[in-house]
Amino acid sequence: MTNDEKREAAKEYLVSKPQEEADEAFWGADAAETITLRETPENNARIYDLEERTAKFGEAVIEFAITIPQGPVTNRLIDQLVGAGTSIGANYCEADDAYSRNEFRKNIAICRKEARETKFQLRMIVKAVPTLRPTARVLWQEAKELHLIFSAILRRTPREK
Repeated sequence: MTNDEKREAAKEYLVSKPQEEADEAFWGADAAETITLRETPENNARIYDLEERTAKFGEAVIEFAITIPQGPVTNRLIDQLVGAGTSIGANYCEADDAYSRNEFRKNIAICRKEARETKFQLRMIVKAVPTLRPTARVLWQEAKELHLIFSAILRRTPREK
């Protein structure tokens, strides 16, 4: 099989699977949750403090990055991960203090992009250091949830005329 045929087969495989299945195929179902990103109160009431949630996520990304062994491959990935993972919260703070609806939407869109980039960088780190998969899986899941939250906010916030 030539390289072009392999690429086409991989493309067909990925297109045929929904994104959720592709994510599960990569991460696997055996990921153990080793860190807590958010706590649920005893009465099971949800806390909707997105600023605190993004701050805790940024802190967890920093703690995770410290555990990654440094080397020629991982150094760049660590920089990218920490940059993307911590800027989600910073951009959310800016969105929260926006002067206009359009400025709010712009900053929320940046949050969404950074959450997506964080997911990507976590996947690359797991490829470089497979032993970090369980911890990275928890962070990846939180980044995915943040990405979905910011997508929903963007959909529901109309543009100013």
